[in-house]
Amino acid sequence: MELGSYEYKWLVLTGILVFFAVRLGVGYWASRMVSSAADYIVAGRRLPVYIAAASIMATWFAAETLMGAAATAYRSGFQGVVFDPFGAVGCLMISGVFFIRLMRRARYLTVVDFFERRYGKAMGLLGSLAQLAAYFAWTAAQFVAGGHVLHNLLGLPLPVGMLIVGTIVTLYTTMGGMWADTLLDFIQMFFTAGGIALVFFFVLHAVGGWSGMVTDARSLNVSDPFTLLPLAGEAGYLGYTGTLGWMYWAAAWMSLGLGSIACQDLMQRSMSARNEETSVWGTYAAAVLYFVFGIMSPLVGIMMFKLNPNVPVEQLDGLLVMATVKYLPPLLATLFIAALASALMSTSDSSILAGASVATENIVPFFRPGATDVQKLRWTRIAVLINGAASVGIALAVANIYRLATISWSLLLVGLFAPFAFGMYWRKANRSGAMAAFLGGFLVWLAGVWLVFPTTRAQNTEAGEVDFQSATWDAVYIASTPAVLVSVMALVVVSLLTQRRDPPASLTDVDGQPLPLRDRLGFLRPKGIW
Repeated sequence: MELGSYEYKWLVLTGILVFFAVRLGVGYWASRMVSSAADYIVAGRRLPVYIAAASIMATWFAAETLMGAAATAYRSGFQGVVFDPFGAVGCLMISGVFFIRLMRRARYLTVVDFFERRYGKAMGLLGSLAQLAAYFAWTAAQFVAGGHVLHNLLGLPLPVGMLIVGTIVTLYTTMGGMWADTLLDFIQMFFTAGGIALVFFFVLHAVGGWSGMVTDARSLNVSDPFTLLPLAGEAGYLGYTGTLGWMYWAAAWMSLGLGSIACQDLMQRSMSARNEETSVWGTYAAAVLYFVFGIMSPLVGIMMFKLNPNVPVEQLDGLLVMATVKYLPPLLATLFIAALASALMSTSDSSILAGASVATENIVPFFRPGATDVQKLRWTRIAVLINGAASVGIALAVANIYRLATISWSLLLVGLFAPFAFGMYWRKANRSGAMAAFLGGFLVWLAGVWLVFPTTRAQNTEAGEVDFQSATWDAVYIASTPAVLVSVMALVVVSLLTQRRDPPASLTDVDGQPLPLRDRLGFLRPKGIW
């Protein structure tokens, strides 16, 4: 994203500074509304449906996602963005139907509360560590993306840009917690969704309207950019054919589609809603919003290939900004680029708070049992600072957006999805089965990456040069397919073999009472949600 010579760069910088100031101001204002850990972590469970939906949508609708989707669709069409937005929309719909209502009914503060009550403290600790590892990596990925924005705008060294973004996000999240997070997400949604809609329609006009978009449409590597299926006779799925191609395709759907179901940021927003109906319909509304606006970025990428099929590969990450600068009036371009920087923060603050919530509610009690609510609030704020600092450190050490993001969601998929899903719906799932699913899935995933990497390395070698980033990305994805299958099988087999020795625990709420399971599916009339 080269904006150093952009004529209206000063307008972009002004917009970003305004967004930064607003975020800090909202953080300070929200801090005055926080008096307990429940206020800080789940906003006192008072969110109406429109804020809950906007917060979920804005959390995942990050600048890195928007920019990455346009660039990937330019290369591979819809095939390349199965992971996001299509997998993300699937995750929201599956969660709304099967899991959100039970989680809100249980009144948990964190998703790890479920693992502790269903499988015991040891599984709760493993779940906590997995969540923390995932959110450290995901937050670091956002800081890296933010550092690139400031680097290209101001010419700052990349580490300095990452440090500035990480510091601002950590400060306002420390002050206001979920109240600041959700209020800013609500504001952010309008700017980001409105901005991508403007870019889409201006580029659509440039390409000749709807017929111009679909007639003779191509992408760099795929002849039919609008198909989600692997193409026989071309390159299978993203360059892989046969079994590896189908494993990659399945992993692209599952990594975010199933891996994010048991993640803290999604469940945290659902548990912040005022009632079950609001939780469910807020998730459905977020899914619809995410699909409508999320599909615009890859469509922009497909249209940009038709308008300019010779964009250098090294410039593709800035394709969305390139389209914005080229086709939008300066003032609208300024607002959208500034909103992109702010959107990145919507994801960063959510992931920092999610990790901090898990640390305070599920790890600190191992060392400081019986903490008061005031002490928990203080420890959560301290955990936000620690998480922010740790994520900045990881960003400085790795500085690779996609590798960090891939590892974070794949880790949750192979380790936590099976214990979470089966624990909700299969009474025979027990502690031994859950531990076997977590450890088995994780070990098979690591072994699979090691076994597949020579093939992905060969696939990503050109003129003797190896693209290790792409090879690692491919191997991590492909290996997650057998890993999640092994995780499911391990949970079922070990649970059945250990029923007498390890009787399953019942599903309980936050107070330890049996959780009512009637009407657990998310088929609700939209009443009482406002």
